[in-house]
Amino acid sequence: MEYRRLGSSGFKVPLLSLGTGTFGGKGMLKAWGASDVKEARRLIDICLEAGLNMFDSADVYSSGEAERVLGGAIKGLSREDLIISTKATFRSGARANDVGSSRYHLTQAVEGSLKRLGTDYIDLFQLHAFDAQTTVEEVLSTLDDFVRAGKIRYIGCSNFSGWHLMKSLAASDRYGWSRYVAHQAYYSLIGRDYEWELMPLALDQGVGAVVWSPLGWGRLTGRIRRGQPLPKVSRLHETAANGPPVDDERLYRVVDALDAVAGEVGKTIPQVALNWLLQRPTVSTVIIGARDEKQLKDNLGAVGWRLDSEQVARLEAASAVTPAYPYWHQTEFVERNPKPV
Repeated sequence: MEYRRLGSSGFKVPLLSLGTGTFGGKGMLKAWGASDVKEARRLIDICLEAGLNMFDSADVYSSGEAERVLGGAIKGLSREDLIISTKATFRSGARANDVGSSRYHLTQAVEGSLKRLGTDYIDLFQLHAFDAQTTVEEVLSTLDDFVRAGKIRYIGCSNFSGWHLMKSLAASDRYGWSRYVAHQAYYSLIGRDYEWELMPLALDQGVGAVVWSPLGWGRLTGRIRRGQPLPKVSRLHETAANGPPVDDERLYRVVDALDAVAGEVGKTIPQVALNWLLQRPTVSTVIIGARDEKQLKDNLGAVGWRLDSEQVARLEAASAVTPAYPYWHQTEFVERNPKPV
């Protein structure tokens, strides 16, 4: 397993990391999976054997159960051999302050995650979303306090707009606080909006992409094909409305291109889709999910090889869309405003 720097930090992370949304299985996430401690430990052992040692969670995954299962599954393992990342900001309770990125809620969230994970530090702590009701100064000074206390090693964000991220980075630079070194963002062959503004910003500011849902909310597994009904067993029956939208024709066009390339390289459609992401600028690690061992092992097969430039170009052509303004207009001035890819 190759390791890359997380943004401009000196910290290295594996190309692939394992998301724990399939751990616990409560509420909406039950459609993703419901691994208990024993099943989670088996998946973690497979990951470690392959050199993948980064595991990503969140306080809201199965109402905290995902973190508890992860904590139970890593019990007895050397903590120094693991990279643990988690997230907070979304509502975690019914009280007025059980939401957001205030000092109150972040303190509540960090202490709660540490307890559920059974660890005394978090390697990468990320804000799950931007909180416009709390000043960036309150947010970042709080996170910096946790870094200085040794409870958090690095900080990141998730699902931020470009101005959210840049405003935050500017505040960190102004006051000498810890900077976001990672942005956990949605990015896939059927969701390339990340390239319009967030990727150029990340290149300029040294922020590494931690990619979530790299298979387009389960649409790039190879089980959805042109002219065929949605498989009877698919999480999309329950979760499609909650995920990023995609036009059917564009999806089929991308899957057709993936299928052709997969046949050429002797890989599966998901492996090709993941490998394409690993060749994109700013990508530090791609979060894979797995309901079972078979799915996990297939996803792990995305590393150790590379698509050639012609195959990459075909996939990009199949997945291309006209970006929103002002990004489409900026493409007319590539002489001084070059594209990030």
